[in-house]
Amino acid sequence: MASTVLVVTALEDVTADLVISALNDRGRPVVRVDPADIGPELAFGFRIGPDGPAWTGRLRTRSREVELGEVAAVYYRRPTPYPVRFGHLPQQQRDFAAAEARHGLGGVLNHLPGARYVNHPAAVARADFKPAQLQRFAKLGLTIPPTLITNDVEAARKFAAEHRRVIYKTFRGLPGSEDGHAGAIWTQRVDPDTFDDSLAVTAHLFQAEIPKTGDVRVTVVGERVFAQQIAAPGGALDWRRGHWDELIHAPITVPAPIQAGLHRYLDSFGLVFGCFDFALTGGGENPEHWTAIECNSNGQWGWLPDAEQITEAFADILSTEGGGRP
Repeated sequence: MASTVLVVTALEDVTADLVISALNDRGRPVVRVDPADIGPELAFGFRIGPDGPAWTGRLRTRSREVELGEVAAVYYRRPTPYPVRFGHLPQQQRDFAAAEARHGLGGVLNHLPGARYVNHPAAVARADFKPAQLQRFAKLGLTIPPTLITNDVEAARKFAAEHRRVIYKTFRGLPGSEDGHAGAIWTQRVDPDTFDDSLAVTAHLFQAEIPKTGDVRVTVVGERVFAQQIAAPGGALDWRRGHWDELIHAPITVPAPIQAGLHRYLDSFGLVFGCFDFALTGGGENPEHWTAIECNSNGQWGWLPDAEQITEAFADILSTEGGGRP
């Protein structure tokens, strides 16, 4: 019976390290692979034909080897993008090689029959758009902030006039600069007097600022729910902006209606795991005080106080034969 867990991620991934360690403690076979290592560090030979409906063959790294039929679960974390592997090539060759690797190797690894994916990359891609997330939250009856997506300055001014305070946030993280330095644009309050025709250049996301009493990070792994209320020193609008080791955490119980909504949310996108962010506008006991902000279907959780319990939940769902949420 298939029992191997395939962990698809880059070399430096502390979150994946936690799960791999827990799987090793259980005696579960684990093969870690970064598809962008394709070449001498990663070789494979896969076959399919009229005598069988599934791909067969072996995947080999420098230290591990696995037959596709031995893979029972895939923990899909944060693999290196394929173009990085071919960055030394001219652009046309780089784009061709990356596309061939993604559609060839990725096309096999993303369609292993009977394997549980946590999460499947296609499901992550479907759930990766903030507009889709907010619409799904609202459809499921969860409270969301009044939101405007626009490139029209007059629409932005009208929205700001309707709400006392307005914030701006990005749809995606800030790409790295040409010199390799990473940056970030945090959630921030905006002054409508600064709005001008430059808004027409691209899409912008504006929301009415929620008069929050706190923030909550809810981590859902299968049926298990973990929640921490988070406070930043100085009451920062975006708690991610400061030093994470200075954040104040406190466990909090998620009301049953909110938990049910989060499970339905994951099911609707075909996800097994998600990190949800909420703003509280009162006591945590009242579901009406929970405002859904977003869900990261490949979020970080290793820094949370309950990381050990979350790690075990991942090991459980990757080890259980036929159990857990599909």
